[in-house]
Amino acid sequence: MIEELQEVFNEAVAGTDDELMEKYFEGEELTTAEKIKGLTIGLAEGTIVPVFAVSGLTGVGVDLLLDFIKDCAPAPKAENAKKGDADVEIACDASAPLAGICFKTLADPFIGKLNFFKIVAGKITQGMTVVNARTGDEERLGKLVSTLGAKQTDLKECAAGDICAIAKLSTFKTGDTMCAQGNVVTLEPVEIPNATYSMAITAEKKGEEEKVANAANRIIEEDPSITFVNNTETRQTILSGLGEQHLDVCLSKMKERYKVTANLIQPRVAYRETISKKVEVQGRHKKQSGGHGQFGDVWIEFEPCDSDELIFAERVVGGSVPKNFFPAVEKGLRESMEKGVLAGYPMVGVKATLFDGSYHPVDSSEMAFKTAASIAFKNGIPNAGPALLEPIVTLNAVCNDDVMGDIMGDINKRRGRVLGMTPIGDGMQEIVAEVPQGEMTTFSIAMRQITQGRGSFTTEFARYERCPENITQKVIEESKEEE
Repeated sequence: MIEELQEVFNEAVAGTDDELMEKYFEGEELTTAEKIKGLTIGLAEGTIVPVFAVSGLTGVGVDLLLDFIKDCAPAPKAENAKKGDADVEIACDASAPLAGICFKTLADPFIGKLNFFKIVAGKITQGMTVVNARTGDEERLGKLVSTLGAKQTDLKECAAGDICAIAKLSTFKTGDTMCAQGNVVTLEPVEIPNATYSMAITAEKKGEEEKVANAANRIIEEDPSITFVNNTETRQTILSGLGEQHLDVCLSKMKERYKVTANLIQPRVAYRETISKKVEVQGRHKKQSGGHGQFGDVWIEFEPCDSDELIFAERVVGGSVPKNFFPAVEKGLRESMEKGVLAGYPMVGVKATLFDGSYHPVDSSEMAFKTAASIAFKNGIPNAGPALLEPIVTLNAVCNDDVMGDIMGDINKRRGRVLGMTPIGDGMQEIVAEVPQGEMTTFSIAMRQITQGRGSFTTEFARYERCPENITQKVIEESKEEE
């Protein structure tokens, strides 16, 4: 068995170089130096992936791993960077101008913020003034430490090729470049994956919303792949991450570090409402209560149109409604559009035409006509075939060939439409589909399970489409329960 494995090993190593391949096919034994040469090439190209069995408890095998890194791992290469708009290469040289990348941030409630830096070129010392390439701000460095587990050791300096942590930096965050004054360069930032799984977050105890927000923002400092935003339309705060487990860890950190507990619930979907047929309706407002009364009377025609907001028009003849009241009518209608008649969602695709009405020379006012327009809206829209619209997103999913059918099946179960598939090489396929946003909440979990973590996806808002009747009824019922 060992001989078979050695044969596989020798073939892999020989395949990295023409000379080694020639020697291998001639049946000659590869020397240790030649094997190291082949491993070095294969490791750098990614064609060989070494696996070591080591024990963290006893340390057995760690010496072999370290020897391998010394002999075969690629030497520090020139890093790509930008200086202004120009591309430059920065060599790993302690005597060169300073350049370092912040690759990790820890937010500790006791220590404060701790930024970890890989120094690519030059060196840093305590008390030195450096520049943040992203903000342009200058900052004086505090204590430098190296970390081993929870143990911290003070450092006098940190030179090119080394890693250190710096406490209490105010302007730096993950992905920022630290550089010398007068030589501002930007290193390639850390790639941060986009959040794909979103839930609404609520404080467990009333009045602790601000504590939850502060805790979430501290956690985001160390993990920028988490987002925390307030959705003004659905009146919910949305916590987003890479999956269910990611958000659970975030809640655990909030509880353990910042002593605040929160719950996750399904986020509301930002539906819209519209109408499907034309109606003519009267809105009449008349009120008498000592002194001047209030009088406004309008006839409005509502009809469907292709627009994201109200289109207001008028064809009043004979001055039945004076022109100075037109803006008040439009304002009343626009305010009414903010809350539809089915489930209280904003309305779109409505054209309102003021075509008749009447007024009183004394009692008519802008407020009276604004109220009359609201009454017309309230009376007319329920008879104009109101319908619920749901947001549709364009899904770009990348998955391995062997599970493409399962991913497409999952998309279909979510009422999605597959638009096309494209092979993108390395045994991967790209699937483009359109899926209702309301069905996408758990897609991140399904994608990870089906592709065994090898898949990825992005979504982008496409348009609104009419909701199926069963979904409409469910949304209306949920809206009534909330009220």
